[in-house]
Amino acid sequence: MSSLKPARRWQPAFYPFKKEKFSRRLLARIELAFKGPVFGCRMCGNCLLQETAFICPMECPKGLRNGPCGGVTPEKNCYVDETRKCIWYAIYKRSIKTGRQEKLLEVLPPLDWSKTGTETWGDVVRQVRKAGTGKFINGVLSRDREKYNKIWDSVFKTIRQPEWWEGDSEYHPALNKEPASKLESKLRNGEFVVATEVTPPLSANSLKLIRDIDAVKPFVTAVNFTDSSSANPKMSSLSCCKVANDLNVEPVLQIAARDTTRTALQSTIIGANSMGIRNVLCVTGDNAIVGPSPTASMNFVDVDSIQMLWIIRKMRDEGIYLDGRKIKSPPRLFIGAATSPFAAEPELQAIRDQKKVNAGAQFFQTNLIFEPEKLDAWLEQLDRRNVLDKVYILAGVAPLKSFKVAQYLHTKVPGVYLPENILKRMEEAGDGEAEEGIQIALEIIESARKKNGINGIHLMTLGWEEVVERIVTEAGLV
Repeated sequence: MSSLKPARRWQPAFYPFKKEKFSRRLLARIELAFKGPVFGCRMCGNCLLQETAFICPMECPKGLRNGPCGGVTPEKNCYVDETRKCIWYAIYKRSIKTGRQEKLLEVLPPLDWSKTGTETWGDVVRQVRKAGTGKFINGVLSRDREKYNKIWDSVFKTIRQPEWWEGDSEYHPALNKEPASKLESKLRNGEFVVATEVTPPLSANSLKLIRDIDAVKPFVTAVNFTDSSSANPKMSSLSCCKVANDLNVEPVLQIAARDTTRTALQSTIIGANSMGIRNVLCVTGDNAIVGPSPTASMNFVDVDSIQMLWIIRKMRDEGIYLDGRKIKSPPRLFIGAATSPFAAEPELQAIRDQKKVNAGAQFFQTNLIFEPEKLDAWLEQLDRRNVLDKVYILAGVAPLKSFKVAQYLHTKVPGVYLPENILKRMEEAGDGEAEEGIQIALEIIESARKKNGINGIHLMTLGWEEVVERIVTEAGLV
């Protein structure tokens, strides 16, 4: 049982949202009686076991259906519940062991909540009949792998990829020939780009926000505004982007899946684009467990970051909403995603990142990097997967203002790890800890610039916006 349910995370099954007829209720009970003990099934009605090495991804506390988040601990445990193994790490390992890792590239849909709590075996039977029972049996028994895969997909892929989604494992390049933003234009032209973050204010007063934006404006191409990072409410990223646009500064809108439904995502994209916001960064977002008390909802995200990329790309390139409605004036966008190069083994992380690129990511902002020498293994895996020429990568760098900040990042921020030598340097710096933090950042930038595949730097100021000028100047990036 432990090999089929590696997380050993018991969760109650969903109930249907409407009363089902007796035959379906009976079949659902029988299905749960089998799949519950064996797979930890919650009866989501949207089964993906075929694509996830027969380990149910719904054991993930975030309900991520397309791969792990970037917050897994070094022991490969879930940071939301550190007593549990990361279920996606188990899926990856088994997929590689059984030669099914390429199946992990298929972009899987979000839940259709009208189907939760209902059976799926009936769907399989109906689809087998539609494909032809005899034809299906002959195909499954065939030694011809192409024939087998074709008949198998005609049943199971049709079920897991409904018409409103139609996800695949192919690369979908942007259809727009002209750059959507200044950030995209510079990256296309081969320039080494500097972007930064300005911390959103805690209040409705935007005077400090304006001062911070003005302070970094001459030295960066674009400014990113976090979407309630660490699950702490602040001024919305959309509002900050509007302020930046009014100051003639190119913003990057960040959208966290944690607080976003599929409906809100699509309406936000349309609204933001009407304001002239052309860059968008999709992130899963820190779980509420790391936020303030009382703890907000820790339930499943409605759409994960890869599903967000897929939806936004289709809005832009195909001019359609998720429900198929046409968009008369589709948004013009440069779409990005976050990545954590050291969250998992390089081979596994590259699968996750390739999936994001296939779904629509045109640029990456990495998590904070304190060991740039370790980037080589990750970049090599991306190169092997033919990804490096399809995405621009901005390496995340943060100047450490104090040893206390370094400790906080190392112990409290999911997916961020500081090596012992960095922590020791900050601790021994004493009164010169801020200066030491700047020197460490400059060293990291110098090292990252030499890496083939790194196209720019993303400075995460952590509220220290006034240091941007010095770092950019001394790093020779003006």
